[in-house]
Amino acid sequence: MKDIAIAVYGREFNQSVIGYVIELFTYLRERNVRVYIHHDFHNFLKRLCKLDFTFKKFKSHKDLPQDIAFMLSLGGDGTMLSAATLIRDSGIPLAGINFGRLGFLANISKNHIEEALDQILANNYQIQKRALLQVESSDGSFVRGEDFALNDITVFRSDTSAMITVNAVLDNELLNSYWADGLIIATPTGSTAYSLSCGGPIIMPGSGNFVITPISPHNLNVRPIVVNENMQLHLEIESRTEKYILSCDSKSQTLSTKTTLTISKAPFSINLIRLPNDQYFGILREKLLWGIDVRNY
Repeated sequence: MKDIAIAVYGREFNQSVIGYVIELFTYLRERNVRVYIHHDFHNFLKRLCKLDFTFKKFKSHKDLPQDIAFMLSLGGDGTMLSAATLIRDSGIPLAGINFGRLGFLANISKNHIEEALDQILANNYQIQKRALLQVESSDGSFVRGEDFALNDITVFRSDTSAMITVNAVLDNELLNSYWADGLIIATPTGSTAYSLSCGGPIIMPGSGNFVITPISPHNLNVRPIVVNENMQLHLEIESRTEKYILSCDSKSQTLSTKTTLTISKAPFSINLIRLPNDQYFGILREKLLWGIDVRNY
């Protein structure tokens, strides 16, 4: 096998899956794959077990060499979202081994690690580009490099008091003043996450759309709306506490209501690795239990 380098990212997980992690690194060592492992994840693994492996380590996207073939995310979909933050606009393909539950993004089963990696190392896969959202704040308070999201960008009320009012202007036209607990702006990737639980529709990746979904709106006639991905959304928030929470996937920050937001499509995409047997509708049927008669369970 030709020389190949990959990056491995993970977060802390239950000790019950450590055997799969050892299986993975044994497989990579036997095939002389150069492994760059995230610094914090490496420290976690050293505490959890004795690893007879030598790794190069990285702390951020700046430490990754240019010849990285792909990144492996070990965990659930949340870990995949964090891995996307490390990849940023580098174009490095991303694959996820699922140690979690649903696994819409991390859809390689921990029971089929070697089979999946055989295909990836043989370049027997396709790249599926996933759109991202980016946010700009009027005061520049959200940290550069953490201002994009693969799943969704969300504004919430900051505490358990009254609802907030989100004044939303879409492409210079007033969309609505949402009186709600918050507002979700989701990509097609994120349409099966928080937005779905709040009544939003499922949107196919590559469809060229985003969805705006209110969280527990006071007016029940206010429904989610699908918008073109080239839109520009301007948000002004009103709150009795004069503050609100902005989140980009797993990254969040408390902002003043004086801070306005502009949300649009990010200028880059994330390249997800999809194996030959990965089918979008098949994943939906499996994860959402479509077509299953629950009366038999």
